[in-house]
Amino acid sequence: MPWYLYVAIALGAVVVIVLAFRAIWKVAEPNEALIISGLGARGENTDTAESLGFKIVTGKGKLVLPGFQTARRLLLDSRSATLQVGCVTKQGIPVHVRGVVIYKVGDDFASIANAARRFLDQQATMDSQIHELFAGHLRSIIGNLTVEDLILNRERLASEIRGSSADEMSKLGLVVDSFQIQEIDDSTGYITNLGKPHAAAVAAQARIAEAQRDQEATTAEQDAAAEKAGAVRQSQIKQAQYQAEVDQAAAKARQSGPLAEASARQDVIRAETEAAELAAQLAEQKLQSDVRKPADARAYETRTIADADRDARISAAQAEAKETELRAQAQAQATRTTGEADAAAARARGLAQAEAAQAQGLAEAEAIKARAAALAENPDAVVAQQLAEKWPEIVGEGAKAFGNVDHMVVLNGADGVSDLLAKALTMGGTGLGLARTLLNGMQDSANAPKAEANGTAPVTTLQDGEQTG
Repeated sequence: MPWYLYVAIALGAVVVIVLAFRAIWKVAEPNEALIISGLGARGENTDTAESLGFKIVTGKGKLVLPGFQTARRLLLDSRSATLQVGCVTKQGIPVHVRGVVIYKVGDDFASIANAARRFLDQQATMDSQIHELFAGHLRSIIGNLTVEDLILNRERLASEIRGSSADEMSKLGLVVDSFQIQEIDDSTGYITNLGKPHAAAVAAQARIAEAQRDQEATTAEQDAAAEKAGAVRQSQIKQAQYQAEVDQAAAKARQSGPLAEASARQDVIRAETEAAELAAQLAEQKLQSDVRKPADARAYETRTIADADRDARISAAQAEAKETELRAQAQAQATRTTGEADAAAARARGLAQAEAAQAQGLAEAEAIKARAAALAENPDAVVAQQLAEKWPEIVGEGAKAFGNVDHMVVLNGADGVSDLLAKALTMGGTGLGLARTLLNGMQDSANAPKAEANGTAPVTTLQDGEQTG
């Protein structure tokens, strides 16, 4: 078998499968509910937990087995029912009411189930049934209202009808989206008569307004006529004024000859007067330039020279006073500066002398302390060092013994002189022993306070040879 036959058989099988699947797969559109009944089609009302003998599918697809199950569609679109109802009001007046009801099957499963049980095969008759339902409620409610209530409060009427029919619509699985009263008519002319007082009042107001406008127009016309008469009067007055001006101009023209001659004479006189005034002014100017101005110049010169001499003397006196003041200030400043400098120098010298004395005292104290420490350790070396430092003075003091000798005879020559010097130095050696004794005494007195501080007392030799501790 050729290969293309296999391909054709496969494609045919796919087409058959697709067609079979489309035949058994049902999809619910957004505006409809799929009601599936038959073998295994059992559902549950999720709102009331009621077990249903059919299954409801919305917004999705479901597999339906041909021959075993049936799928039918319940439309969820909005519907409208026109109401034309004859009613009798509480006043016994017959009225004809026209309105419209917009309704649909509820979106919940309970409403769909109720509507499916009642309208699944009768969806075309739903409008007539809703008409009958609302017509009954409309007659019942209008029977308790007056014509005025119907006209002035239609929203209340619609609200009461929606409320009274809500329970029945719920049982039918329907919900009311809108209910409107479009028109109310009566065959007795009651509604027309209700409007007549208002119409008459409006007509009266219109007549009154028309009369007022007519009165205002008449007043305006009279005012306009009065203004016109005033304008005519003003025009006539102005015309008379213009005529008077014309007559005056004519009279002036007739008198222009004599007036011109008199004016010419006045001009001559005026010219002569001006000439005389100019001559007087010229004479005055000559007097000013020949007499007054030179005199004023001499007086100004004299006054200026006097003012200059006076200002010079004042300036000289002020300069001398200023110089004297500045000299006195300079002397005072110099004296103050000198005094401050002397005081500062004296204070500095005093501080320097005090610091020098303090330093010398500290140095002497340190020297004494060092000398005492050296004596405590090696008194002979200290004494020897001090004697060596003072040796020139010692020799000089020893040589003073020969200073009072006028004539000295040396028998043994140079040896005699050496013996004399040796004796003088021996006197210095005796002084050395005395110095060592004094230094030992100073060391004992320095060690006594230390022994008292340590709790021990030195042993002192008394004159009778006894010792005490």
